[in-house]
Amino acid sequence: MTPPGTGVATLEHQAPGRTDPDAVDATLAASGDAHAFERLYRTHLGRISGLARRMMGDEDTDDVIQDVFVRAWQKLATFRGESAFGTWLHRLAINVILGRRETLGIRRQRHLDGDTALEALPGRRTTPEISMDFETAIEQLPDGARQVFVLHDVEGYRHEEIAEMLGLATGTSKSQLHRARMALRRHLER
Repeated sequence: MTPPGTGVATLEHQAPGRTDPDAVDATLAASGDAHAFERLYRTHLGRISGLARRMMGDEDTDDVIQDVFVRAWQKLATFRGESAFGTWLHRLAINVILGRRETLGIRRQRHLDGDTALEALPGRRTTPEISMDFETAIEQLPDGARQVFVLHDVEGYRHEEIAEMLGLATGTSKSQLHRARMALRRHLER
């Protein structure tokens, strides 16, 4: 890898009384220290993998994760320390994932319509040792409903933030979340 920027990167802002355990590694990595970037990668891989898997499904997850960390390496010089590195990386990951979803949707020319996608999954079994695969149920949600569900209920974003990220009206974000919850509820009640 080539260093993301020239010279020594510094954090422009650090809130008083707040320390980011990744700040030093982010600064070193922005200066070209590949070992520091590897530490950041190992620290944040799990969260980014989970986010990518929930929003993309298993098919393209590995490529998206790689794209997220390549983009992070390229953009490290833009990290100013105004938020925690993990927060910055998470937002960058969402942008990469949404861009990839849009590209794949356009390239494949397919989108799921309606809530019937979950109907094909087997319902709850009566034996207690077997549980429903919630991740699989989330993957079967229609695209819009899944994106809003993951961003709101899993990642904790507000509807206003989701609407801005996805280019929707706030009301559309709320209705997509309701749609996703109802589809999942119907599936769980079977």
